[in-house]
Amino acid sequence: MSGGLYSMESKDFDKTLDLKKVKPYGDTMNDGKTQLSFTLPVPCNDEAIEAAKQLMKKMGFENPQVVYYKGLTDGFTFFVCYGSCIHTIDYTAIHVPKVDSVKMDMKECDEFIKQNIGRKIVVIGASTGTDAHTVGIDAIMNMKGYAGHYGLERYEMFETLNMGAQVPNEDFVKKAIELNADALLVSQTVTQKDVHIKNLAELVEMLEAEGIRKKVILICGGPRITHELAKELGYDAGFSMNSYADDVASFIAQEMYKRLNSK
Repeated sequence: MSGGLYSMESKDFDKTLDLKKVKPYGDTMNDGKTQLSFTLPVPCNDEAIEAAKQLMKKMGFENPQVVYYKGLTDGFTFFVCYGSCIHTIDYTAIHVPKVDSVKMDMKECDEFIKQNIGRKIVVIGASTGTDAHTVGIDAIMNMKGYAGHYGLERYEMFETLNMGAQVPNEDFVKKAIELNADALLVSQTVTQKDVHIKNLAELVEMLEAEGIRKKVILICGGPRITHELAKELGYDAGFSMNSYADDVASFIAQEMYKRLNSK
């Protein structure tokens, strides 16, 4: 019964999608239905609700509705709103810079390193600066990994050191020199006021001052990191959400192979 209903719905699916004019999808194609939440620095009253609706209209939403609101503290109100977006984007014109590597699983990566590099790759990772979050770097480095993806500590052909959180850039660079690291992994979770950008840029400057920037594969990652941003800041690669240890390991192995063969 449910299978038949699903088949019928699939057959009758609205095919008016135009990838050159994409807008949000809610109940029907091109309806623009969107849910948006935000906080306004105003008291929780009827005027606040009207302010939220007017703001939604200025954002480009038709028929804005406030479906939930709550005073957070004196002078601040939180809203959940619905509206229909009037704007569209040309999906076909979008180009997103991506990490250039072929993803390998742990066994494939270990074998690739054995065959093409011939020794263990030394990798150091940390959440640097004032960032106290280790969930990102642990997911990539720790043996147990995350979501079924084993961390670099479990790889046979990686020699790893996870320095943890709140590691000053100076200490990170010193350890890289001490261990003659091949690759450096930096995790950044805290991004308020772009503190992550300042910290990441500072690390690059320190590595350049020590004359080792070009000697290491420099990688950053975090929920607000993109490959494009990483490249702009002077990194070799950037990994964001839904990236795992095998993504990072594959890039490191293949990038090191490229560098060895370009000499």
